[in-house]
Amino acid sequence: MDLRRRCDAMEPPRVARQLEEAIRGRLEKLGFEIYPFKVGWYNAALPPAFHLPYSENTLAFVVLSTPAMFDKAFKPFLKNQLLKKINDPVDQCISHHLSLVRDSLADYQVDIMYDYEMLPNRKPKFLAQTAAHVSGAAYYYQRKDVQLDPWGEKKIYGVCVHPRYGGWFAIRALLLFPDVKVPLLLENAPVDCVTTEEERIELLEKFNFHWRDGSYRDIIKVKEKYSEEQKTYFATPPAERLKLLNLYRGLQRNGVAVFTVEEGQRA
Repeated sequence: MDLRRRCDAMEPPRVARQLEEAIRGRLEKLGFEIYPFKVGWYNAALPPAFHLPYSENTLAFVVLSTPAMFDKAFKPFLKNQLLKKINDPVDQCISHHLSLVRDSLADYQVDIMYDYEMLPNRKPKFLAQTAAHVSGAAYYYQRKDVQLDPWGEKKIYGVCVHPRYGGWFAIRALLLFPDVKVPLLLENAPVDCVTTEEERIELLEKFNFHWRDGSYRDIIKVKEKYSEEQKTYFATPPAERLKLLNLYRGLQRNGVAVFTVEEGQRA
């Protein structure tokens, strides 16, 4: 019996678990994590202008890349795939693997939204940090989480912290299943791992005013972080990044052009 038939015979929460297991089986070994949520949870956290155009009980998954993704997915992808000049190599890697997931679930409609995609009105297709928070993947710390606000009229942006990786991860995409409704899906609250007022102020200060040094990523003790090679790669101007992977000569020998890519990499 195929996955669709097995899922159709199950209660909605079991459908979500079955799909989660199938997706995780393909992505976890590559350094990705997935977390399920209902679209209604996401929409309830945002004004209407940012709502996802799906019914409230629609099943969705947020996809994160962990530090392991660089070695397990990205570098093998560079060895085996022809890069497209117009796209960032990491974006191409993510798209490649999520397209394979969609292909493996051919009996379902699977809509994919990437974190870099924009609507015609220039708004992002989805707010990545809100999705991470409502799914329980990572806690989205914002100005409202500080009781004694020290910033006055300054604009302060929020940031997600993962309970295992701190800031050493990235929110990459949403997988949405328009035909799968999960009204009984249980909500998992994100882990509040930056618990004191002082630590939250420190986190938001570092993220807003010293983000280039990456110190906000270590606001908690992490279990894994980016390797030195990975940190150097993301800190290097895009035109120079592929040279740092020790794959440059191999790519040239195999006839794969090394292209300049655009600024704006999310790391």
